[in-house]
Amino acid sequence: MRALTRWRRVGAMLAVASLSIGLCAQQRSSSPHDLAQRVDRHYNQLHSLKASFVESYEGLGIKRNESGTLLLLKPGRMKWDYSSPAGKIFLLDGKYAWFYSQGDSQVQRIAAKELDDLRSPLRFLLGHAELDKELDNLALASSADGHFTLTGQPKGQEKRVARLSLTVTADGTIVGIEIEETDGALTRFTFKDEAADAPIAPETFRFTPPAGVPVVNALPPV
Repeated sequence: MRALTRWRRVGAMLAVASLSIGLCAQQRSSSPHDLAQRVDRHYNQLHSLKASFVESYEGLGIKRNESGTLLLLKPGRMKWDYSSPAGKIFLLDGKYAWFYSQGDSQVQRIAAKELDDLRSPLRFLLGHAELDKELDNLALASSADGHFTLTGQPKGQEKRVARLSLTVTADGTIVGIEIEETDGALTRFTFKDEAADAPIAPETFRFTPPAGVPVVNALPPV
């Protein structure tokens, strides 16, 4: 059950990682709300996305580093295809979320709408982006390297997420996401080689369980 809970947490968080969006070059005087609106406008124009990612997790006595390729296709389709560890996958086909790692005794499946309830940022993937309405206490910071960090508290997730931060370059690419949970766990994603509106076949988001591996319908979060 702990593994499934972690899958759910990371799975829903991942949905935040599917926001690879462009922003106009910002001046230091821009407000966080103005920046959030620019994020919304750009993201809502995207049809698909391809990028490589590195994910790190530290918490509950665990340290983990993983990597792979992120694919996104509207509406509501997302695939995190891990190369390290090979055979690990998190996939949304528009109806269900699927979780599987090579060697697991079963495939976990949950309705996408139920996963959406677990982490409100998943709505950025499945619907219309309104960042300013999803995050409370928005704050904006800039640094000498030209990056901007937009930080806030996901609404309705105060018991699970303490902080969500998006790191954005001046040319409009999100290069990092950081999620700090209330238990002290910290998950970071970094992205590179982004290809906006990349040609991706819908069949890419069809998951077929490995032969002989049963599918278990996971219970929605309480």
